[in-house]
This record gives sequence, structure tokens and C-alpha cells, in this order.
Amino acid sequence: MKTNPFARLLTAFAALLVLAAGCNTAPNQADEKTTAQTDSLEYFRLRPEVEKSYGYSHAVRIGDDLKISGAVSMDDAGNLTAKGDLSQQMKNCYADLDKVLKHYGYTFDDVVVENVYTTSMAGFINVSAYRNLIYKKQFPTGTWLEVKGLALPGQLIEIDMEAHKTH
Repeated sequence: MKTNPFARLLTAFAALLVLAAGCNTAPNQADEKTTAQTDSLEYFRLRPEVEKSYGYSHAVRIGDDLKISGAVSMDDAGNLTAKGDLSQQMKNCYADLDKVLKHYGYTFDDVVVENVYTTSMAGFINVSAYRNLIYKKQFPTGTWLEVKGLALPGQLIEIDMEAHKTH
């Protein structure tokens, strides 16, 4: 009697499924926790009304990774603060970034990427030493870019970052 190749393949596949099921019928809790952390997304809004009107979330945590949208110098109503003062705008950005990091239990020591967008690279370089107060262990990777403009007229700097929590 001649055997159908598809039937042989189906029988072999079924045997593999039975074997695989018997090898690990009770995964340990660490595996389940890792999978849950990897597959879970947790969104955070620093200024919910402003973010809703612009159409973004300020941060999303994906397992142990945290991605934070660009922070700018603004109040809770979305108005520019520290107009014309690059140094103060930068400090306001880092203050907001610190709030987001702390919400998830992270610190600036967990930051692995930082990108700075500024309308004045020369001005940013003049005030960039402030970052030594932020990053005490080591600086993250990142990029500094001079841009033509930012979301609101008068914004001089925007900073986004990514962080990773190691166990």
C-alpha cells in the first residue's frame, strides 16, 4: 500500500507536538515573568491633555526597556516656558525626563540613548556641561542635532531618550 507524503508529514508533525508537550509541561515562573515583561506595553502620559491634543504618549515601557518622547520646556497647559533661555529650557527638559524615569523606577544611570535637538548647536555646546550633573556614572550614546525649528515657536531644545533596566 502506497503512503501519502502529506499523511507522513502530518504524522511526523503530530509526533513532534506530543514530544514537545512532554518535555516542558510546567514552565518555571521566571520564564513566564520574562515573557510577560517582554510582551507587555505600558504607556505613560506626563501631560495627558497636551499629549492627547498633539497625538502622542510621553513614554512607553516595553519589558525592561523604556522609550521616552522628546521633552521640551512647557507647562502643564502646553505653553512654552523659559522663552529665549536655552540653559533653563534644557534644565526643564531634564526635570520632565526625570519625572518619567522615576515613574517607572529608573534613574539617569539607566539611560542608554539620549538625542538632543536644538535650534542653536553653539548655544547648546555652551550649556552642555550641565549634563555632568545628570549623568554621574557615564554618558549614554546619542546624537546632537541642530534643527531649523521645534514644535512651538521659541522652543530651543528637545531631548528624547531610551533607558534599560538591568537585573
